Amino acid sequence: MRKCLFYGTVLAALANICLAAPKPAIVQGPGQWTMEVRFEPPRQIVVPRAGAMPARFWYMILSVTNRTGQDADFFPRCELMTSTFQVIPAGLNVPPVAFERVRQRHESRYPLLESLANVENRILQGEDNAKDIVLIWPDFDLRAEGFKVFITGLSNETAVVDHPVAVDGMGRPVQVYLRKTLELDYAFRGDPALRDSVEVVYQDKSWVMR
Repeated sequence: MRKCLFYGTVLAALANICLAAPKPAIVQGPGQWTMEVRFEPPRQIVVPRAGAMPARFWYMILSVTNRTGQDADFFPRCELMTSTFQVIPAGLNVPPVAFERVRQRHESRYPLLESLANVENRILQGEDNAKDIVLIWPDFDLRAEGFKVFITGLSNETAVVDHPVAVDGMGRPVQVYLRKTLELDYAFRGDPALRDSVEVVYQDKSWVMR
């Protein structure tokens, strides 16, 4: 019973943060910028492993172009969150061979494809300096009926809100720093457990503070 009450309190606190979070600016202020981004649909790839069962991975490709009028620092991060609330950072437990297989699959269209871990931390202006980046995750919860992808680092817009529960040593609310984040929402059509036949359906795209 105590565990239930504890987790209920935590979830309520997280919900309060989400409800209280500001929305990204409709018109960005001086010095604020957001990159132009295009994205391919999420796909699967199965990678053979010596002496073990093949491993399944999910991936998607982003094309990021800097049209902000200035060269900009670029520190992208990405998480996938399933409808069952499993959160997986892109690149976690992903072997180099998975990236290599994806690169080979798409080298005709994306000859300069980069992994998220190895992308340079500065993006220059213009179409000629656009970056093609692949995000990769190991296969996830077979019960999930869909997932969201959250990508930060595409904008320098930030916000600060008070944590609804946590306080510092002076009794003041702990400040939570939020960044403008691209949210992509997908659902599965078909039985999610039948990975070879399940279809990924695009639902929505939005910018959120997270």
